[in-house]
Amino acid sequence: MSNISTHILDTSVGKPAAGVRVWLERLENQQWRVVAESHSDADGRVRDLTPDGLAGGRYRLNADLGGYFAQSQRQTLYVTAIIDFAIEDAQQHYHLPLLVSPYSYSTYRGS
Repeated sequence: MSNISTHILDTSVGKPAAGVRVWLERLENQQWRVVAESHSDADGRVRDLTPDGLAGGRYRLNADLGGYFAQSQRQTLYVTAIIDFAIEDAQQHYHLPLLVSPYSYSTYRGS
């Protein structure tokens, strides 16, 4: 099972956000390095972002909101949603849902 998953919901239309490009970065030697990339499925989920597991450390989960909203010809203030977090226990699963709209986004640790 992947260490990290997300579920992206477009709260402005009350539907899953399908086709959102997401990428995961890890902080290494004071530089961010991309370690995985995927797209949300029809249900707005990315289930297998890190199939090989991850070490503890500092990470950023990024979502291309600009590209997502452009697909439906909607403007957005936030081009990229960034969830900056730390993994202390690499054996745990981290589910990071993302609620988006053209002028806001929020997240929380899910189960």
